[in-house]
Amino acid sequence: QIQLAESGGGLVEAGGSLRLSCAASGDGLSVNYMGWARRAPGKQREVVAMINNGMTVYDDSVKGRFTISRNNANDALDLQMNDLKPEDTAVYYCNYRSLGWNIWGQGTQVTVSS
Repeated sequence: QIQLAESGGGLVEAGGSLRLSCAASGDGLSVNYMGWARRAPGKQREVVAMINNGMTVYDDSVKGRFTISRNNANDALDLQMNDLKPEDTAVYYCNYRSLGWNIWGQGTQVTVSS
């Protein structure tokens, strides 16, 4: 069974940076979609960045500040977050999908102070 584990969250001041990582367990993964989503307090979960069949897409709210990257050697997924803003405060989740399955990690808290 595939499992995902996020790491790298924490508390940072506005303008600072954090790098989130998602580690995947399981051999021979065939993944079509890898993405990062977040859920802010009182809001629905939203996708902020994705790699979908080789195409990278960012939400407008993070474009130019966040960079998603995939390590093909171990199916890891990173999210480099720069110039963080208080509105980026949320629990961040990684999400892998392929035909017939859709897996989410447990999430990691990111808090940006003003």
